[in-house]
Amino acid sequence: MAASNSIRTYTQTMGIVALVGSMASLCIGTSFAKSLFDAVGAQGTTAYRLGFSALLLWCVWRPWRFPLSRKNALAIASYGLCLGLINFLFYMAIRTVPLGLCIAIEFLGPLSLAIFSSRRKIDFLWIGFVALGLYLLIPQSQQDVSAIDPVGLMFAIGAGVFWALYIVFGQRTRNIHPGQATSLGITVAAMFVLPFGIAHSGASLLTPAFMISGLLVAILSSAVPYSLEMISLRSLPRKTMSILLSLEPAMGALAGLVILHEQLTLAQWLAIAFIVAASIGCATTSPAPPVIDIEREKQ
Repeated sequence: MAASNSIRTYTQTMGIVALVGSMASLCIGTSFAKSLFDAVGAQGTTAYRLGFSALLLWCVWRPWRFPLSRKNALAIASYGLCLGLINFLFYMAIRTVPLGLCIAIEFLGPLSLAIFSSRRKIDFLWIGFVALGLYLLIPQSQQDVSAIDPVGLMFAIGAGVFWALYIVFGQRTRNIHPGQATSLGITVAAMFVLPFGIAHSGASLLTPAFMISGLLVAILSSAVPYSLEMISLRSLPRKTMSILLSLEPAMGALAGLVILHEQLTLAQWLAIAFIVAASIGCATTSPAPPVIDIEREKQ
């Protein structure tokens, strides 16, 4: 019995370490992606991230091995289009809005979907936390208005909306092999953003040094987090995973501070704290696997 408990504890510990590593890799990858913006823009960086991610996943999953009906193809196309819009809008947002703040705003999409699809009284508390977070993000003075780019803010909100839609359409792919749905979905996303990348950056996208950096972004933002999360899925309860994933906005803010030297105001830190608290509360009190516990290719 003692040995069994020891193995279970070790397995769960490794799952937690893997999930924290997954979030760290994702935040570092996003921070590194921002450094490419001067070279190929947010549009070109998004094209790199999704294009190389699609190639990597095709090599891993070989989706052509599985049959694909017209109905499933349409489901994957909707799922992939939302995925492309999430990435595109998120990268457009972090051009002018700090990383941690963007992640927190983006989190509002799935969090709102999770809360408003429930009918429990406790969820009014989490709605209150979200409202407080949003209030703290609203500029209170002319100085605050200049501190947050309104266009970047709208891009971040748009990313949150499409993250919620991504969950809705992603649930329609449940009967499709996950490797096929993921690889084909990211391929659709890549095809959607590629014209924007080409229109903005043109032949610069073919620069070897930029391509290597783009591949690194794809590895840090997709390959490594996806692999580590697979370990976590096998060793952690979904509720535990959801609670830990709720910490991602705070981790993003720290990554932005350390890597990109992005400074947040006290109000912005408090806004992130309230949104994280709402997400943790929603995950903790949810009787079923929370809707925000989803695959991480979206970011």
